[in-house]
Amino acid sequence: MIHTAYLLPVTVLIAWSLIMWLWMYVTRLPAIIKSGQPMDPMKPKSELLSFLPAQVAWKADNYNHLMEQPTIFYAACFVLALLPVASSTALNSAWVYVVLRVIHSLVQALANAINLRFSLHVLGTLPLFVMVWAAAGQLLR
Repeated sequence: MIHTAYLLPVTVLIAWSLIMWLWMYVTRLPAIIKSGQPMDPMKPKSELLSFLPAQVAWKADNYNHLMEQPTIFYAACFVLALLPVASSTALNSAWVYVVLRVIHSLVQALANAINLRFSLHVLGTLPLFVMVWAAAGQLLR
């Protein structure tokens, strides 16, 4: 039996990642065009886009972050969905994780308040521990 309830927070975070992708390009492409800078493929990425305003780069940085740690979230959700017993604690933790990732994205994309962003990142990692602990508890029984 698959516990499909875990798939909704997965789908919401995927949708949010796509929104951030769109936001990244809606801000990045006009900034690149406005700059008139040539896109030299021989330059390293860090140099190639270094002329972009920080507010534009923040969106891309956040999109990259959404491709990193959430991979653990997706894996944990899929493992939990396949286990024989659904855990309401793990499911609630999945939703907390998604909400905190969205808040983290907004903080980074709009103001890049580093201390707040770091706190949200640490706080947002705690639900992952709960989810993995719940999964391990079932698997080790």
